[in-house]
Amino acid sequence: MILSDLGRALAQISDPRFLIVLLKAMALAAVLLAAGGWVFVQAVGWVLPDRLADGALAGGLGWAAVALWLVVSAFVIIPVAFLCVGLFLEEIAAAVEARHYPHLPAAAGQPLAAVLGDTVRLLLLVGVANAAALVVYLISTVFAPLVFWAVNGLLLGREYFQLSAARRLGTRPATALRRRHRLEIWMLGALLAVPLTMPLIGLAVPVLGVAAYTHMVQRLAAEGAVT
Repeated sequence: MILSDLGRALAQISDPRFLIVLLKAMALAAVLLAAGGWVFVQAVGWVLPDRLADGALAGGLGWAAVALWLVVSAFVIIPVAFLCVGLFLEEIAAAVEARHYPHLPAAAGQPLAAVLGDTVRLLLLVGVANAAALVVYLISTVFAPLVFWAVNGLLLGREYFQLSAARRLGTRPATALRRRHRLEIWMLGALLAVPLTMPLIGLAVPVLGVAAYTHMVQRLAAEGAVT
């Protein structure tokens, strides 16, 4: 069923209302990553000894810093993905519901300050979790991507489902529903974490993730999981 939720999210890309939000979120993520890359390269140049920064190796070191940033960005895109969700949650969910669930009344939603507060809190959790997992990444060598997807899939699933459900059900019912279906939620999150390691494609994950979890919430409600 999680593939159905994800498939329905992917199928809506051609919807103009959905596509506009997708492009806005991808553009913001791209700008944030590009700005982070520029700061990273400048910082590398700043810490280099003057004899290297001004010498013949400067150009090569600059390109090396860019290459290193491409690796680092696989981790940086995680908090960027959560920030985009905090900003575009309502637009994404509303576009999905307008097309697939037009019978639903207007969602009560959550105050933007509360959503952003939850996002900031989770950003800190993401940073701590990935920092703690870094040792595991290094030890697991070829299995590092699997660890990355598992860890961040847990975080993605938890937050995306919680936000998507809370705007309709409220925080406490959403939390109870999430705990009852934690395995299914994690599995979809792990699938969404895979493209985060892919250039450009990963920029679409925040929008597609919220859309997929919006479908999951409605599916669980139709199955009688929500009373």
